[in-house]
Amino acid sequence: MAYARTRRSSAGADYWPGFVDAMATLLLVVTFLLSVFMIAQYFVTQEVSGKDTALKRLQRQIDQLTELLALEKGQKQSLEEELAALSASLASAKAENKRLSGLVGIGEEKASAAGARAAKLEEDLKAQTQISSEALAKVELLNQQLLALRRQIAALEAALEASEKKEQASQARIAELGKRLNVALARKVEELKRYRSDFFGRLRDLLAKRKDIRIVGDRFVFQSEVLFPSGSDTFNPEGLPALREVAAAIHELEERIPPDIDWVLRVDGHTDARPINTPEFPSNWELSTARALRVVRFLISEGVSPKHLVAAGFGEFHPIDPGTSEEALRRNRRIELKLTTR
Repeated sequence: MAYARTRRSSAGADYWPGFVDAMATLLLVVTFLLSVFMIAQYFVTQEVSGKDTALKRLQRQIDQLTELLALEKGQKQSLEEELAALSASLASAKAENKRLSGLVGIGEEKASAAGARAAKLEEDLKAQTQISSEALAKVELLNQQLLALRRQIAALEAALEASEKKEQASQARIAELGKRLNVALARKVEELKRYRSDFFGRLRDLLAKRKDIRIVGDRFVFQSEVLFPSGSDTFNPEGLPALREVAAAIHELEERIPPDIDWVLRVDGHTDARPINTPEFPSNWELSTARALRVVRFLISEGVSPKHLVAAGFGEFHPIDPGTSEEALRRNRRIELKLTTR
């Protein structure tokens, strides 16, 4: 039994040294790995720091290049503006030379010489040289030409002023003639009004017994039923005596009105608002116009001069009574006679 206990104790003592060795080995490995990690971390940090430094250096170089590029652009723009100014000066010199050449009427030889001078000025301008004695002589020549041109312009301005004064006098005369014409026209209109009043007074006397014929404003109005059947342009026989009396009054008017008054008797045809649609009269326009023409032809047959007659058709679009009753429609169906100027 003692041997057995001793053996068990020896066996337990054998495990412990191995465990200690294993732990020591593991500790060495961990220490080694930590050392490797720290060394790697150091090198990585140095690498990153170096890259940051390089990036900053590159950024500074980019900023310097940007400034240089902006400076170059400014210099380029300045050179372009200077070149544009020189080109504009050259174009102005060419235009002035051409204008002066045309105004003074120089010949081909002088034009060639001026072209040569312009080319020389262009060459001198591009080279940015100082003005030479030859250039001063050319400037003096140009000044002389400008002086001659100013004299010509002064002469033209004097002629223009004289022309404007003449035009003002003409305008004043035209205005005076216009006033006289307006006065004459007003006199003629007043005279025509007097004759129209006499004419309507004569018709009123001749047709005083006809209740279906009346004066409305400046018009003598016949109801359509007096002259025409419904929907027709054929005369009613009982309406012809009234038209003959109108023709007689117009004859008297033609003899009394002076020939310098350009007058006409306008015959206007009107219908009511009810539409018509027949092969002969597709609408109220045709019916009103046909009735006005029928009256004009009758007056001509009675000896009235055609140059004093006008026929017009108004359809249903100019009623004198806006109502819709039978009486209103009857009043709107009418023939109007109006004495007016042509």
